[in-house]
Amino acid sequence: MPAFFMSCLTEEIVSPLQTDIETRLADVEPDVEVLLAEVVSGATLRLFIDHPDGVTLGLCERVSGRLNDYRDRYSLEVSSPGADRPLTKPQHFRRFLGCTVRVRLWEAGRSHVAGGTPTDRRSVTGELVGASQADVTVAAADGVITLPYEHILRCNLVPGD
Repeated sequence: MPAFFMSCLTEEIVSPLQTDIETRLADVEPDVEVLLAEVVSGATLRLFIDHPDGVTLGLCERVSGRLNDYRDRYSLEVSSPGADRPLTKPQHFRRFLGCTVRVRLWEAGRSHVAGGTPTDRRSVTGELVGASQADVTVAAADGVITLPYEHILRCNLVPGD
């Protein structure tokens, strides 16, 4: 498992980088929610944000301006979550109960079918039927699967639901 993930909060799929960005924006853009902060190809910092009034180009520009010091290390992209919105925190998962999700795991064999049987999956797609502080439960075509947050690499809504 990558070292940066080991330092993440176990009840969330949140990197230290995302935590730092959330802290920086909390006072200056308190209504902005950082849904996901990820480094892509080692050179691009991609942020997905949300806001109660929606995400506009102006909001993306303001957030980008607040994070100018990251431009020394990364090309910065700030955007709305889109239809395949990432889910990273327990409250995100609870908000979208009943929706279809695709969950990608850090490695095969780390998810568990209800009852404790390991699977050989790298991803699970199905209806999100449960979300606690420790794990999520997905009703896949072949059964109900409980996935601890620390085993999840990424989770997105599946558009069209």
